Formats: sequence, C-alpha cells, structure tokens
Amino acid sequence: MSLVPLRSLGAFLLAAYFLCAASASGQNGPSTPPKLHLTSPGHGEKWAVGSRHFVTWDGDHQRTRIEFSADRGHTWQPLDVAPAANRVLWQVPDSGVSRIRIRVSAPGGEGAPAERDLDLVPSQEVKEYAWTQVTSKAPFAPRDGAGALTFNGKMWFLGGWNPGDKTHFPRICNNEVWSSGSGDSWTLEKPNTYLDRSFDPAKDWEGRHTAGYVVHRNRMWIVGGDTNQGHYQNDVWSSADGKTWKLENAGTPLPWAPRALHYTVAFRGWIWVLAGQTMPAFAPSEERFYRDIWRSRDGRKWEQVSPKEPYWSPRGMIGGSAVFKNRIWMLGGGTYDTPRIPTRNFYHDVWSSGDGVGWTRHTAAAPWDPRQYHDVAVYDGKLWVMEGYTGKNRNDVWYSADGSNWYEVPNTPWKPRHAASVYVHDGALWMVAGNNMESDVWKLTRSAATR
Repeated sequence: MSLVPLRSLGAFLLAAYFLCAASASGQNGPSTPPKLHLTSPGHGEKWAVGSRHFVTWDGDHQRTRIEFSADRGHTWQPLDVAPAANRVLWQVPDSGVSRIRIRVSAPGGEGAPAERDLDLVPSQEVKEYAWTQVTSKAPFAPRDGAGALTFNGKMWFLGGWNPGDKTHFPRICNNEVWSSGSGDSWTLEKPNTYLDRSFDPAKDWEGRHTAGYVVHRNRMWIVGGDTNQGHYQNDVWSSADGKTWKLENAGTPLPWAPRALHYTVAFRGWIWVLAGQTMPAFAPSEERFYRDIWRSRDGRKWEQVSPKEPYWSPRGMIGGSAVFKNRIWMLGGGTYDTPRIPTRNFYHDVWSSGDGVGWTRHTAAAPWDPRQYHDVAVYDGKLWVMEGYTGKNRNDVWYSADGSNWYEVPNTPWKPRHAASVYVHDGALWMVAGNNMESDVWKLTRSAATR
C-alpha cells in the first residue's frame, strides 16, 4: 500500500474545500432553492366558506404547487386555479371541516414546502339579492359624480359632471338638487344657478362633482369640491331642505385645503375628511398626496387627528361612505395622475378604525380588482363595494360581513360605470346614473323570507 505524501494530501483537502464552497454559492452546480414562505393566509385569520381570497407566498419558483388538506396533511388536493406572480385567487371550498391546511411547494421537491393551518367559518353568502330597474330614464340629465344623500325619507341628488351637455352643464358641472322617495319620480328642489361668470360663490355653491357629502346634525352637507373650474373649492355648505344652502365656513379658512378627491364620512358627531390629493394639472398648487385625517363638529373649526402606523397609504376617489360596526372603513381607492407622477395607483386593501387613530387592516388584497371612483355603502348588515374604474368602467358588486370575507353578487344587469350615486333607502340599495352617462335608476333588495 502506497502512502499519499502529506504535502499532496494538504493540497487535495484545500481543493475539496474550495469546490464545496463554490457549489454552495452556486458557482458550480445547482444553487439551493430559495425558501418558500406563505404570506397569506396570515396567522389567526378566519376564512368563510365560499368567499374568495388570495393565497400568496414568497419564493422564486416558476411552477409552484399549491394544495390544501382537509385531514391534517394526510391527503392533499390541488387548488382548482392556476397561480400567477406568486399568488392565486381561490374560492374557499366547503370541505365539511372547520380547519384546513394550505401548502406551497416547489416541483421535484426542491426546498422545504411551506404549510399553514387555517380556520374556516360558515358561509356568509346571500343568494337572494336581486336587482330591479326602477326607471331607464329619470327626469334629470345624465351625469357622474353627483352627490348622493339619504335624508328625511328621500334620496337627494346633488350637482354632477357632464362636459358634453352644455344645456344642463354650461360650466362642466352644475349645482341643481333633485329628490325622490320612490326612485321613479324625481322633484327638482333647486334649479342650476351655476350658469356664467356672474355667479356669486358666496351666495350659492359652485357646481361640482366627487366632493364630500354627509348628513350631520339633521342637515345635508357638502364638504369641499373639485378643480374643474381651475381652482379649489375650499368651502363647506349645509341645508335642511335642499333648497336653501348656508355657507358654513364664510371667512374661515379650511386647514386641510387645498385638496380634492377626499373621502368624507359622518361619525360619532363629527364630519371627517380623510386623504385626497392636490391636482396641479387642473388648479395651481403644490403637488401633494395626503394620508391625513381632519374632523369638525360645525364645518368651521377643524382639528387634526394623528393616526398611528400602520395605516392606509395616500389615496382618494372613494364615493359614498362606510361606517360599519361603529368604525370608519377605508375600502380601496387610488391616486390620480399628476405632472410629477404621470401614472395612477389603484388599491384593494381594507382598513377600519374606531377612533381615527388606531387602524386595523382586514385584508391587504380583497378579491375585487383594485379600483378608484367606486362607491361604498353599508346595507343589510354588510359592507358594499360597487362599480368603479380599473382602467375601464366596472359593473361588479361585492359585499362582506366583516371586511375580510367577500362575495360577489352575480349577473349585474346594469351597464359598467364609475362615479355613480349610491343610496341606502327604503330597505334597498340603489344605483343611480354615473359614467355610463344615462339617467337610469336601479335598486337591489333581498328576499324578505331570508332576512
């Protein structure tokens, strides 16, 4: 038997060390696949049977396998949809169990799979919702962005935008007010006075759309406006009858001005203004995207509320308002393009707060497409998100009993649109006009036997 010289043995061991190091770093041979990590569902989440959720994960694998088990991992079933970009939208099946396990793994057993147990709750789906067309042509001219308030047993329709109709909108927007108790017949309570440059903005509110609209202290309120006239409408108006309007902040500057596209709600005896932005392409101003919060009891004196991180990113373009389970809800929204940032943002996250300070994120990605100029409401003990703009007009309708589990009402009969006017009135959810530029009126009801 021949012996290896010590000098040769040392060289051999040194070469073997560098070969192993090179292999581990990926310089020679396959590299170690990145570890998979489930990011949704999160720990402690509860998904309702039949609702739709995104399953998401970290880890760069082109053919990731996503499966679920209803028997604690003894057998596995593939999700019935194909993944894309490290996520898949999945409708939670009725497996007859209260807990399932979700697993993502790489093909060929590369790397360790990621698993998470998920608690299931009974379905919250309501199959008895149905839309009815009340009229295809109400007496008002088509428009979008008209204010929508339910007040004193009537639906109120305020202002709006239609630059193609110079008869009813000589200055792009108007300031007329309509009311209806039935949805098929409407009364003109206040004719349009926003006609030409002789208009006095101290005596009546300028025509506008997509402003802030709330009912507060037994009055209807218009809070701020848009930038279609080349300036910001930094005013607050209120009315007890829709005919006569009072300028509430005459001589009192608004500390949150200038802004447009803000989200406005009435909550706990206050008017709240959240988020919004400036629009320097339409009205001279410094470019700003807001994620601040202001509130007022009288429309004149405003105080700032300081929210704690984490909470929603800058946004706006949310129509209507949602106060649900004694909390303010922020549902989706986006930012309008500006000279400095020429692209828009679209969101579909859901947040809520009981005081404007502490915020809870109920989902980072609801199953409805990210959108802006949509409308939100609370009806039949549920949150609602309807229509909107995602690069095109929408006509989808979604509801949730908790902000996390969402269901879609199928077969929406009305045309796609954004910036509609939505009401909760007389036991129904109403959809009126919008960017379809028709004066149609629809209502959604639920079968009385299932309530």
